[in-house]
Amino acid sequence: MLNAMNVILKSLAIILLAISGTSLVVADNGSNPNFIIIFADDQGYNDLGCFGSEKIKTPNIDQLAAEGRKFTSFYVPCSVCSPSRAALLTGCYPKRVGMQKHVLFPKSDYGLNPSEHTIANHLKGLGYATACIGKWHLGHLPELLPRQQGFDSYFGIPYSNDMNHPDNKNKPKISSDERWINQESAITHWNTPLIGNEEIIELPVDQRTITRRYTDKAVEFITANKDNPFFLYLPHSMPHIPLYVPEDVYDPDPKNAYTCVIEHIDAEVGRLVQTVRDLGIADNTYIIYTSDNGPWLQFGSHGGSALPLRSGKGTTFEGGQRVPCVMWAPGRIPAGTTTDAFTSTLDLLPTIASLTKSKLSANKIDGKDISSTLTSDRSPRKDMLFYSARGELQGIREGDWKLLEITQGNRKNKSSKTTSYLFNLANDIGEQNNLFTQNPERVARMKIQMQRLDAEITENARSVWRKPK
Repeated sequence: MLNAMNVILKSLAIILLAISGTSLVVADNGSNPNFIIIFADDQGYNDLGCFGSEKIKTPNIDQLAAEGRKFTSFYVPCSVCSPSRAALLTGCYPKRVGMQKHVLFPKSDYGLNPSEHTIANHLKGLGYATACIGKWHLGHLPELLPRQQGFDSYFGIPYSNDMNHPDNKNKPKISSDERWINQESAITHWNTPLIGNEEIIELPVDQRTITRRYTDKAVEFITANKDNPFFLYLPHSMPHIPLYVPEDVYDPDPKNAYTCVIEHIDAEVGRLVQTVRDLGIADNTYIIYTSDNGPWLQFGSHGGSALPLRSGKGTTFEGGQRVPCVMWAPGRIPAGTTTDAFTSTLDLLPTIASLTKSKLSANKIDGKDISSTLTSDRSPRKDMLFYSARGELQGIREGDWKLLEITQGNRKNKSSKTTSYLFNLANDIGEQNNLFTQNPERVARMKIQMQRLDAEITENARSVWRKPK
């Protein structure tokens, strides 16, 4: 039936083309690949076995890397949740879409504008089934939830799992260790909602089982759409704190909390991948596994590791914005390969457009088509701006060189201090050797480029959606 329909549509296109003399493109859905993006929350560069973790065992994601490709210079454009998610879906710096000013909260009255063209919008326009399952965090109001942003359905938590409905008040004051030891605190201490499409369907959500339930829904969606092209966006709520797991995988030692959560996510990834294999669609499916930013280091054993990178979440050092990334597509991406090519979540939208042989919308974006980087060490990305968690311009990477100018204020005496850094990441991935004073000409050139790029984004920035007053 589907093949017959495709033939009819193509014939109609030819007839219309002959009559009108204008170009008309009809997507051949039968050949379009499926896309699955798995987006962990606060997972560090070092928190997978295939990225060097000696403690955390991730055999399923490691297998994806063994059958696919590791990207070791893969970046997010911001080191906190909401801006990073906006960038992934739109291919734009958060500042270009007005989402640069830190994260959204339950009382926030704005979010990602539905007029933006997301990956879901793009693929839905090509006839794809689209689903968002997991943490959204781009606006919790009905006008901003995933079905207004190109997704056919939504099941998940609308913001971070440490936020409470409706006003973020009455949050628990117990330690991370106490929360882990008392797993029932998932429903006795938090009032985080679970949403189905636009309605709250569970309050509070039982966070002990949410990672598994995301996968249950994902398996249902993939199975239902095995004969049609689909896009699944699966942004996990964890390992963002608080940490919880199902009883059958629970390790009572709070020192093992983070490890336990990542290993549970890995097991659920394995279940999802096995579904793709069992349905016989592995050779027509891209799976991308990455993280929204670096680890929340202040939480110790409840946070991850970015080693050998410097610092973590909330910073513009490498540990805040360089994240683990694995891409898998049997027969399309060479197995067991690693590339250090400069790439970013910004690049996913234009790359997906290229892989589906389709044109992007007229909206200005900042992503690059890295489809050629899936099989080579060449990348069209030559630079990337670094903005703080609150949207202040702090730096730029050009090739192997990275310039940072970080201003920190002192509230007591109302003063501020700017510290400047220049690193050569080719031989100093840990950002320990500051070359700023030795390279004044390079610094001057990079500052000019940084300011020029930021000025263009500022001039052409688009507005967020705001709740009418």
